[in-house]
Amino acid sequence: MDLDTVFERAGPRAFSPKDDLPQEYREAATRMIQFHANSEIMGAYLERPFIRQAPSLDRKLAFSAKVQDEIGHGQLLYRAAESLGVKTREQMLDELANGKGKFLNCFHYPMKNWWEVPMIGFFVDGAAMRRQATLKDTSWEPYAHAMDKICFEEGFHIKHGEHILRELGTGPKKHQELVQDAFEEWWPRIIQFFGPTNDKSVHHDFASKVGLKRKSNDELRNEFLTVYIPKAERYGLEIPEYPRINFDEETGSYEVIEEDLDWDEFFQIAKNEYEPGLGQINTRKAAQDAVEWVTESLENTGPTPQAAD
Repeated sequence: MDLDTVFERAGPRAFSPKDDLPQEYREAATRMIQFHANSEIMGAYLERPFIRQAPSLDRKLAFSAKVQDEIGHGQLLYRAAESLGVKTREQMLDELANGKGKFLNCFHYPMKNWWEVPMIGFFVDGAAMRRQATLKDTSWEPYAHAMDKICFEEGFHIKHGEHILRELGTGPKKHQELVQDAFEEWWPRIIQFFGPTNDKSVHHDFASKVGLKRKSNDELRNEFLTVYIPKAERYGLEIPEYPRINFDEETGSYEVIEEDLDWDEFFQIAKNEYEPGLGQINTRKAAQDAVEWVTESLENTGPTPQAAD
């Protein structure tokens, strides 16, 4: 199948492993899904400490379930990427541990305090759902199937994060101040979650033409702002003065002034060569190295002998 045919057929769930697809499509799809899988894994590592740090048993159980979900999402996505025949799951995991695998900007930053939890659990997960819901109609069928399960579970994650935000936002004045401080620090990163603006996005045009992406970064960002700014205000959060955000009274929608966002920092951390992201990657590498002997033992163990008749 040539690219012109791919462009013509690029609808929802248009292609599967049985199709003879051009290498350019396979590589673009692999890059996109691998990025998504890496982000699920790194998001889980960011939230893992709160399994112990959560203030109640119910919260600890919820965080344990969430981290398990995110790791499972990553594995589903690695398999969907692997089905394209470009890289194996093991190669992609090694690239992540060695700093070659890219992942979402938000997961480069450490999260140390309980009042930061809703920044990921509500806002980032909410942003993720805006993107992931559109990927149920991506053109690579295994990716779309994975998104059916992932979106179902992410809905619970968002509700959990919203519940924590509600508790903090309606709690003592000190709690309200702490969550406001966290919001002001994380807000620019959250807005940049969707990636660079359309004119700076390297891969958008091709991914859109072949049906891998269903909406642009700018479309998703504006949709997120329109839904989540009122939600933030509902729980007592004040939207920071910068980055500036315009409200269109006729359409009822919000749009960020892109020049107010620090895109230099965004592109720098994307290289995986600087702090704070480098520290996150090293944590992941240490964890992978710590269990390498288990993987090697399993690989070196032959098939289980069959019992004698």
